[in-house]
Amino acid sequence: MILLTLQNISKSFVMNEVLRDVNLSLQAGSRMGLVGVNGSGKSTLFRIIAGQMEPDSGTLSLMKGARVGMLTQDADIQSDLTIQEELERVFEPVREMEAKLRRMEADMAGVHDDPETFRQLSNAYTRLMDRFEDAGGYEWPSRIQGVLAGLGFARGRENQPASKLSGGEKTRLCLARLLLTQPDLLMLDEPTNHLDLKSTQWLEDTLKKYRGTVLVISHDRYFLNSVCDCMAELSMRRLTQYTGNYDQFAVQRQANLERQIKEYKLQQAEIARQEAIIARYRMYNREKSIKAAESREKRLEKLERIEKPVSEQKVRFNFQARRRTGDDVLMLKGLQKGFEGRILFENLDLHLRAGDRVAIIGPNGVGKSTLLNIVAGKLPADKGNVIFGSNVDVGYYDQQQAQLHPEKDVLNEIWDDFPRLEVDRVRGVLALFLLTGDDVFQKVGTLSGGERGRVALAKLMLKQDNLLLLDEPTNHLDMDSREVLEAALDDFDGTLLTVSHDRYFINKVATRVVEMTPEGAREYLGNYDNYLEKKRLEEAGIEEAAAQGGMTRTQQDKEKRMKRLQKESAKALRQKLAQAEADIAATEDLIAKLESDMGLPEIYSNPAESARVAREHKDAQAKLDALYEDWEELSEAVAAL
Repeated sequence: MILLTLQNISKSFVMNEVLRDVNLSLQAGSRMGLVGVNGSGKSTLFRIIAGQMEPDSGTLSLMKGARVGMLTQDADIQSDLTIQEELERVFEPVREMEAKLRRMEADMAGVHDDPETFRQLSNAYTRLMDRFEDAGGYEWPSRIQGVLAGLGFARGRENQPASKLSGGEKTRLCLARLLLTQPDLLMLDEPTNHLDLKSTQWLEDTLKKYRGTVLVISHDRYFLNSVCDCMAELSMRRLTQYTGNYDQFAVQRQANLERQIKEYKLQQAEIARQEAIIARYRMYNREKSIKAAESREKRLEKLERIEKPVSEQKVRFNFQARRRTGDDVLMLKGLQKGFEGRILFENLDLHLRAGDRVAIIGPNGVGKSTLLNIVAGKLPADKGNVIFGSNVDVGYYDQQQAQLHPEKDVLNEIWDDFPRLEVDRVRGVLALFLLTGDDVFQKVGTLSGGERGRVALAKLMLKQDNLLLLDEPTNHLDMDSREVLEAALDDFDGTLLTVSHDRYFINKVATRVVEMTPEGAREYLGNYDNYLEKKRLEEAGIEEAAAQGGMTRTQQDKEKRMKRLQKESAKALRQKLAQAEADIAATEDLIAKLESDMGLPEIYSNPAESARVAREHKDAQAKLDALYEDWEELSEAVAAL
């Protein structure tokens, strides 16, 4: 079933044409990723679909009754409500139903002597209760807590005023509100911005299970691979749809481009052949040959010409080290750093050898960028040592581009650092980063984030250092530029230490992943996927020694308990078994009583009492599960006597 259809949508701003004859068909329940270079019109298309902007021409059709929700990169929270209150607004209709149910319960209690009135009220109460349950009436408080935890809001912040949040936190709160609203078409513009890896993984899992349709703009290729089952690309003002995730899209796009180039060349060759025949016929200058030439000319005029395939311009660069280092490049020993009494990390050790590709990951606020600043000499460590090997030249890419000078123009930003270069050489380097013509005379402070990032990369390339410290290098870069950066780092013959949230980037460049925590750092061999697999095994309780014996940690713990039990006397074991059976019987009686209480009117009509009984039932059930585990172990020990 098709949820959304766009037909021949076009949009211009003054003389700048952004969209031309855009067509799109989006199936209900699909998860589509929308990609394209910066400025290609993705956000404009989003606003048109959301009804915030009218197209110049074309039509948009949305399934009748479908609700659309959109997350933009600009948070819109201005109220004085708390975080909790902002999210509770989503469930206002449900809360009103709950209040009405309470009033109806009171009314029913007062008309027991009037059977007909009681029957009518009871029927209405049942119908409203069904609607209340279908709307998630019992679930919404836990859904709010789940979304807040998933998006990285620490417990206890619920009563903080939403207006006091940072820009990134406001965007996360808007995302939380939108996920709780559950529109039929969920539109997300760069949703992983401002999320750490844990929150991003939570969002991926949530979107995979989302009941509606998802349309997402993202530069996070790992995210697109994980979530999307179809893709669309905006390029040269037109849109092309593809099936599959990002990796499948990339293969199809390249195949399409090669096919289009081949078809264009074949047609051009045929046109040239026909024109040569026409010219030869006219050379004969006979009536019959002239008619044949005119006939061929008419057919050639009617031929539908294939437009010459043109791909978006890409940056082109590489990194080279001007000299080789020794085998030991960098050693960090016992590093500690804190601010205003709060320790970010301590006891941090790290050893980089020549050619290493190390990616640092960890939650926001753990000090990853601070660590790079310490290694780069921008900050002192509180404790510990930073030791460089021989012939090490450090190149540092700062995600904030603080080393750039806003008042300088682009040309002099490069030239002042490399005064021996000829102006043509400087302009040639900038051209590799798509800064050409009058672009080089713009002030650095007026550039976009992506353009400033390209200027910083240009300077880094010219320095030819052999140890690169990269802090979020893919931020602000479009996908094609990220792929060029990955290829350049793959060919780099020096050593790399990078902080990144870009999991696709880490997969491409890293041979080691270092997970930072406040207590220090832990290393994992391989790329990000290897790290995930090792973390999964750790969480499943499988250790290296246990894996060799084929035993999980749970199995090991059980075996240890059995050995302890076997050391006890037979009489003590039988006494413990009897006590376990008595405890099980008592707990089962308690559970039966609680389940009976749940059906009492004075309980289910009182929300506080109902919640108390539900908690006690849950605790009793957990206790019973544990008792059965103990009983099973005791039974096995007694049987082995």
